[in-house]
Amino acid sequence: MFKKFFSKREKESPSQKEESSSESLKPKDKKSLFERFKEGLSKTKEKLSSVLSEVFEVDKLVDLNLLDELEEKLILADLGVETTLYLLEPFKNKVLKGDPLTTKELKRQLKEQMMELLIEYEKPFPPSGQPAVLFFLGVNGVGKTTTIAKLAKRYKDEGKEILLIAGDTFRAAAIDQLKMWGEKVGVEVFHQKEGTDPSAVIYQGLDKAIKDKKDLVLIDTAGRLHTKYNLIEELKKMHRVMDKLIPKENRVNILVLDATTGQNALSQAEHFSKAIPIDALIITKMDGTAKGGIALSVSHKFKLPILFIGLGEKPDDLLPFDKKAFIHAILPD
Repeated sequence: MFKKFFSKREKESPSQKEESSSESLKPKDKKSLFERFKEGLSKTKEKLSSVLSEVFEVDKLVDLNLLDELEEKLILADLGVETTLYLLEPFKNKVLKGDPLTTKELKRQLKEQMMELLIEYEKPFPPSGQPAVLFFLGVNGVGKTTTIAKLAKRYKDEGKEILLIAGDTFRAAAIDQLKMWGEKVGVEVFHQKEGTDPSAVIYQGLDKAIKDKKDLVLIDTAGRLHTKYNLIEELKKMHRVMDKLIPKENRVNILVLDATTGQNALSQAEHFSKAIPIDALIITKMDGTAKGGIALSVSHKFKLPILFIGLGEKPDDLLPFDKKAFIHAILPD
């Protein structure tokens, strides 16, 4: 079924390539983007609508009892305690002061508050250096390797020369999976045998990318959690190895999270951020869960921008994150 999505395209001219890079995180079709977010986030929307309908059904003055009810419903909708309290604090203060606030105005301001929580990625993506390096972290099963393949296809179609590095040497299956995706996408994969020091693999792979003048390198890493200390030390070592070859400004450390895990994604973000600095997030499987509120809580708690969200299995279902489309999809007017 992947054949039509992995068809080859003609390489772009240098000017086209530069334009594609600068536009890579911008939606190509705004209407289409809104529609795709709306469809992909339907489960989250249904959950929020069901729990919030009683609150916003009738336009009336807001009191503390209504805000307490809204607080409980938002927490249950996977926005989490910390984020929910942050969102509702200004409204509670307003009511305590005796300032009038209607439910209609509350909903409008709540959407504005939510959008403010979602930090935007303001640097060029991918970075402009040659090679630019995207370093992926995440526990096993979040869709990390599949996400790497989808991004590889995206940027290969923009005319970039790509190299994938199989840094998860803990499992032979992980290496084979990345090789399989490399063949499907039509990009080169650098790998060694199972059990090889992953830092050595990354060093050799980056050295090859530099010599071959690759534009973009995407690095897969192990996501096991049963030996947390060893994993953290391993990631730190990989980071030190990259420091020797690639300037920090040419790299992005991306944490991949599975939306279906809900609040567990927060503990994963905390765990990996102890190892190396996280620059941005990609959240997968948003179409298969009612827990889309996790995007708000993880972005808020860790002050991290979301680059892409996964709204389906196909390569084109990994969409650049648009906070306005996201909020409008889960909490429509």
